[in-house]
Amino acid sequence: MIVCPNCNHQNPDGAVQCEACYTPLPAMTACPNCGASVQTDASFCGQCGFNLKSVAAEIAAAPGQEFSARALSPMPELALSDLELPPDATPAPPVASPDPIPAATPLAALVPPTAQPEAAGESTPPLPLESHTQIQYQLARLLHVQTNTVLEVPTNLAVIHIGKPNDRIPPDIDVSGFPNSEIVSRIHADIRVEGDAYFIEDVGSSNGTYINNLPLSMGNRHRLRSGDRIALGKGDKVTFLFQIA
Repeated sequence: MIVCPNCNHQNPDGAVQCEACYTPLPAMTACPNCGASVQTDASFCGQCGFNLKSVAAEIAAAPGQEFSARALSPMPELALSDLELPPDATPAPPVASPDPIPAATPLAALVPPTAQPEAAGESTPPLPLESHTQIQYQLARLLHVQTNTVLEVPTNLAVIHIGKPNDRIPPDIDVSGFPNSEIVSRIHADIRVEGDAYFIEDVGSSNGTYINNLPLSMGNRHRLRSGDRIALGKGDKVTFLFQIA
């Protein structure tokens, strides 16, 4: 199905304009990694997250050649004994190895001591606690606007599924208990974590996903920033604010 970017009407595959509003529809192609249907101008696959721009860059760099989305395996190294020489060839004389480079003088030996040796029985005082490095962890959460409920985004998952209970992909963030949850698909959207960045993408929901009141096309993803408004479905009835703690 091809979702209209103007009215979110689901059109059959191969359609060139929307059946409801007659808006020209985006062209579709197949993901080279998983085969899912994605828009030709999409940057990432909505099913597997594959970087579609990397394949386009390889094709543009060497037109006429076929490239695989997988990384090329390195060439095996050949030992000298594996090479076959002609019967009348004379092997080259061994090359003498250069003299070893003398080890560098330790830096501590070049810098004169500036402090007096410790007296017997004296010990070095411990460093103050404030000098120790403190590691701060970034936590993300979703604030449900209609009920003022806070949902913590899991920190141990690279992909967080948003939706309602189903027999295919259980949701990591379950919205079935919120008002108007009937407009949310069972498999609605995903949040992907890459380092300290969070990305959201629609995975084929019936009523669409909206970021700051703008529709998010299937196959594209949006980098979330603190304060972004996420609406699951039309009408802004199931809405969350993305926050970084």
